[in-house]
Amino acid sequence: MSARFPGRKLSLARLGVLTGVVVAVTAGGVAAWGNFNDGRAAEAIPSIFSGYVDVTATPRYAFEDPVSKEAQKVQLSFIVADSKDPCTPTWGAAYSLDEAGSALDLDRRVARLQQLGGTVSISFGGLINNELATGCTDAGKLEDAYRAVVERYNVSSIDLDIEGGALSDVASLDRRAAAVTALQKDRRESGKNLDVWLTLPADPNGLTAAGTDAVRRTIASGTDLGGVNIMTMDYGGSRLMDRSMYENAVSAAEATHRQVTGLYKDAGSELGSETVWRKIGLTPMIGQNDIVGEIFTLKDAEELSTYASAKGVGRLSMWSLNRDRTCSPNYPDVKKVSDGCSGIEQGSSTFATILGAGVAVSPDATGSAAASPPSGNATRGAAAVDDPSTSPYPVWNEETAYTTSERIVWHANVYEAKWWTRNEAPDNPVLQGAATPWRIIGPVLPGDKPTPQLTAPAGTAPEWEPAKVYRKSDRVLFGGRVYEAKWWTQTDSPEAAMQGAPESPWTRLRDEELLKLMATAPATTSATTAPASPATAPAATAPAATAPASPAATPTPAPTP
Repeated sequence: MSARFPGRKLSLARLGVLTGVVVAVTAGGVAAWGNFNDGRAAEAIPSIFSGYVDVTATPRYAFEDPVSKEAQKVQLSFIVADSKDPCTPTWGAAYSLDEAGSALDLDRRVARLQQLGGTVSISFGGLINNELATGCTDAGKLEDAYRAVVERYNVSSIDLDIEGGALSDVASLDRRAAAVTALQKDRRESGKNLDVWLTLPADPNGLTAAGTDAVRRTIASGTDLGGVNIMTMDYGGSRLMDRSMYENAVSAAEATHRQVTGLYKDAGSELGSETVWRKIGLTPMIGQNDIVGEIFTLKDAEELSTYASAKGVGRLSMWSLNRDRTCSPNYPDVKKVSDGCSGIEQGSSTFATILGAGVAVSPDATGSAAASPPSGNATRGAAAVDDPSTSPYPVWNEETAYTTSERIVWHANVYEAKWWTRNEAPDNPVLQGAATPWRIIGPVLPGDKPTPQLTAPAGTAPEWEPAKVYRKSDRVLFGGRVYEAKWWTQTDSPEAAMQGAPESPWTRLRDEELLKLMATAPATTSATTAPASPATAPAATAPAATAPASPAATPTPAPTP
C-alpha cells in the first residue's frame, strides 16, 4: 500500500513499468560508459598511412627521398628465407642483408629517411618465395632471424604478410607466432616497442577460413597484435561484379571487423567497435590489379580515404609506392601490371596523397613511430673531414669526373651522380634539386669501410668481340663488368661507357642488376676492394653537359603483398 496515498496499492503492471525504466536507464548508462571507454581506448591507438615499397624492384624506388609527407612512412618488402638456408633472412631471395647494404645502400637509405623524421616498417613474406617460418624449424634460429632484421634497421614495427601456401601451413603459423611473441616480449622488457601486424588476403566476405585461423593462433600465442591488414585487391570470382573496387573494399572491411571482434571475444577480450577499427588495416593495389578488369581508380582512393577516416581505421596502405605514377607512353599495354607505374592516368595526383588524407596520426601514441637513427648517423656539418678508410665510397674530388650512378662520400654523406659531372660540389646549397647533378643517398654509418667492388667472373655474360654484331639488350662482359647494348652496334668498345660518353651504345649494369645476374649464373662472385682515395679514381673525357642518365632496366613482374 502506498504510504503517500493511503488505500492505493502499487499494481504489478506499474511495478513492471517502473522496473523496466530502471533497467533501461541502467543499461543505457552502462552502454554509454562502455562507448566512452571504447572511444578513449581507440584514441590511444595511432591511425597511420604507410605505403609498401618493393625494395628489390627495378628501377629502384628512392623511398629515402619522399615526394610528400604521406610517403614518409613506408613498409619495406619483402624479407624472405634464403634459398639454401631457410633460417637466414634475405631481401626477396636476391640479396643477403649485407649485400642489400652494399648493392642497394639499404641501411644508409633507411637511416636517411629516419633522419628526415620518416618511419620504416619491415614486411616479411609476400606471395613469392618462402617466409622464414615456413622452412626454419629451429625456434631459436627463427627468433634470431626476425631479431636480426628488426635490430639492423632499427624499426619498431613489422608486418607479417602471410598468403599462398604459407597460410595453410599450420606448423609455420605456430612457429612464427611463438618467435614473434618472444621477440616482442624481449624488446618490451628492454624498453623498446614492437608493433606486429598480420597482412592477409581477403574478399568481400572478409578473411578466409585460413586467415581467421592465422589471427586466432597469433592471438593465442600471446602476441600483442597491432592489427589485421587485409589485401583489398585481386578478388577474382569473389568480386561483387555490380560494385566498384571501393565498395568491394568496404564489404571486405565490414566483414573483417566482425570477424576480428569475434576472434578477440573468443580469446576472452571483448573489444569495442572503435577499438577494433583501429586494429583493421586496408591495402588496395592501386591502378591495374593482377586481374584484368579490376582497376582501383583515383575516385576509389578518395572514397576509401573518406571511409577510413569516418571509421577510424588503424592503417591504410597501398601496393605500392613504386607504382604511384602514370605509365610512360612507351609502356605499350597498361593492362599488364608494371611494378613501376599504376596503369592509369594520374595527372598530377598520387594515390599516397589521397589515401594518406584518410588517417590522422596521434602524436602521443605512435606505436610504429620512427626509431631514431643510431648515434653518429646524423650529418656532421660542412666542416666534417672525410676519412677514406671509413668511407664506403671514394671521397669526392673536384678534379675527378664522375659518370651516371657513381657514388662518392662528401661531408659524411653518400651521394650518387645523376649524370656526368665534374667540379660540382655535392652539397652545393645554391643549386635546386633539378639542377644539382648529385642525389643524396644517406649518411656515412658507424662501421663503414670501403665497399668491395664487384667483378663479374667469366661466364656471367659472353666476352665482348669487336667484329660481332650486337642488338638492343644484348649483354657482354668487358673489364670485369657486364654491359648492355642500347641499340644495334658493331666494333664499338664498351670502354667508352666506362667514361660516361653519352654516344656510347653500351650501358653498364648497376651493382644490384649485376648481383641478380650473377645469382643465376654458374660462376661465383669475386670482388676487389674499391679505391680508398679519390686520387686513384679514373679520369673521364667530358661528354656534353646534357649527357642523359642510363636507361632504366626492363621492369620485372610485380609481386603483390
